[in-house]
Amino acid sequence: MIARLARGLRARHGTHRGWVRLQLTRAAHGLGLLRPYTRLRLARVDRVVFVCLGNINRSAFALAVARQAGLRAESVGLATTHGAPASPAACAAALRRGLSLRAHQATPIADLIPRPGDLYAVMEWRHADALLARGLSAQSVLLLGAWARPKRLHLHDPHTLDDAFFDTCFGLIDSAVRALAAELAAGGHPAAAAVSPTVARRAPAPA
Repeated sequence: MIARLARGLRARHGTHRGWVRLQLTRAAHGLGLLRPYTRLRLARVDRVVFVCLGNINRSAFALAVARQAGLRAESVGLATTHGAPASPAACAAALRRGLSLRAHQATPIADLIPRPGDLYAVMEWRHADALLARGLSAQSVLLLGAWARPKRLHLHDPHTLDDAFFDTCFGLIDSAVRALAAELAAGGHPAAAAVSPTVARRAPAPA
């Protein structure tokens, strides 16, 4: 029984810390602290920038989904090495969803040249705080997981975790990116000018 519960927790949340961070994020949202990050507030979005810590798992995969969907996008890491490849586990998980990360190279956020109309889609609440500390406006930042199905405001880092959680995490990211792309397209944002009307359809489950 305990072992089964532990396996379920690992598959859904990665680690106990992942579950705790999700609950803290939900509590903050319930208090109204994160609501501004759960809706689109920029009047014009020219590019979506996906942000995580290392830019070798979550934001790398989000970028692959976005580009497949026709969304104008980039991805960066808050603490990464320029040119680092996507992790082997991320490559395998992406491939199970029909996407390749083999050509991905990590980009530190310091190397990104900001543009007017950039929308920063982050995986965790603390990533949003880090961007605000760098001087970005709150209206240019959102929690990507607010668009996931089901909604998951904390998209925990799958790095070094098992395949089951990679599949959970990447499934949430896939649905979130597609839903965000569809909303941007419906709003006539330039970043989504090439997005197909059917982009929000749920991607097939991993093989």
